[in-house]
Amino acid sequence: MNISERMKHNRITGLSLIAIEKSKISMSDHFGVLEADSHRKINEYTIFNACSISKFLVSILVLKLVEQGFLNLDEDINKKIISWKVPDNQFTKRKKVTLRNLLCHQSGIMDLEGSFTAVESVNKMPSMVEILDGKTPFCKTPIEVTYEPESEFHYSDAGFCVIQLLIEDTMYKPFPVLMEELIFQPLGMTNSIFPNNLTLSNMDNLACGHHHTGTLISGKYSLYPYPAACGLWTSASDLAILLQEVLNAVKGRSKLGLSVPYIKELFQPQGCLQWSGLGVFLDGQEEMLEFSSLGWGVGFQCMLVAYPYLEKGLIIMTNTDTGKHQMKGIIGEIYQSFMK
Repeated sequence: MNISERMKHNRITGLSLIAIEKSKISMSDHFGVLEADSHRKINEYTIFNACSISKFLVSILVLKLVEQGFLNLDEDINKKIISWKVPDNQFTKRKKVTLRNLLCHQSGIMDLEGSFTAVESVNKMPSMVEILDGKTPFCKTPIEVTYEPESEFHYSDAGFCVIQLLIEDTMYKPFPVLMEELIFQPLGMTNSIFPNNLTLSNMDNLACGHHHTGTLISGKYSLYPYPAACGLWTSASDLAILLQEVLNAVKGRSKLGLSVPYIKELFQPQGCLQWSGLGVFLDGQEEMLEFSSLGWGVGFQCMLVAYPYLEKGLIIMTNTDTGKHQMKGIIGEIYQSFMK
C-alpha cells in the first residue's frame, strides 16, 4: 500500500511503522513530520505518546515482580497496598479485587464518563491517592467496586491507577523509576520515558499531537498524571525491542528473566472472557493466537500487535488522533496489509 498517500488522505501528520518476522525486525519505516508545517521529519528515534500501550508495559513489569515473589496475581490487593485501600462493600464479600482481575479489566472498578483526561496545566500533579479518593478533576468520585470481580468486563484506567499504587507501595519506589530500572535499562529502551513534566525532557525527538483535522493540539504535547494507565512516551523502535523480548521469552530466551509459563500468562484468556489477557486483547487460538495493545489519546493513536507462536509482530504509531477506532482508519489498513 502507498502509506504516504493514505496518510495524506487521512490527514495523518507523522507515522512510524515497524514489522517483525521470526522475532527480528523485517521492516522499519517512518513518514511525515513531528509537527505540522515543520520540516522536522519522523525517524526511528521519534518519541510518541503511546497512551494505553502503557498498560502492556505494566503487565510485563507485573509478571516480572510476580515471578520474583514481590507480588501475587491472585491475592487480595488490600493485603499489600498501604497508602490506600479498595473499599469493602456488597460486591467484594464473595470475591476480592486481585492483581489479575485488575490487569484484565474485570476487577469491578469502572471509570466514570469523562474521567481520566489529559492535563491542561503541569503546575501541580496530583498524587495517586488524591486521584483514587476522587479529589481531583480527573476523577471526581472516589474509586470503588461497583460489580462483583470477574463477573463483567469494563475497560478501566482507574484499575491501572490501583496497580501503580500497589507496585509503588510494595517496592518503595516511584513507578517511573521502577520501569526505568527493571524494564528500560535491561532492554536498552533509551527512547522511553514516563514524564511528569515534558519541559524537563529532551524535546528534540518528541512528536507533537494533532487533531484529526491536522491541527496541533493545545500545548502541542499530551500529558497524563497516571503513568501506568496511559503516561508512556516511547518510540516504535523501543516498542519493537519490548515486543521482541516477549517473543523471545516464549522460546525461553528472556533478557528480563521471565520464564515461559509466566510470559504465557500475558496472553492466556482471563476471567469471564476469552479475548481478555493481562493488559492485552486476544484473538484467534493456538498457533494463530494474536494479542494486541491499543493506544488512543489527545493527539495520538497507535497499535501493537503480535502472533507470539509465529514470532511475528507489528507496531504502528501516529501523532494524530484520527477520531475513529484504529481498525477503521489508516492503522487498520496497515494492519490488514502486513498481518493478514
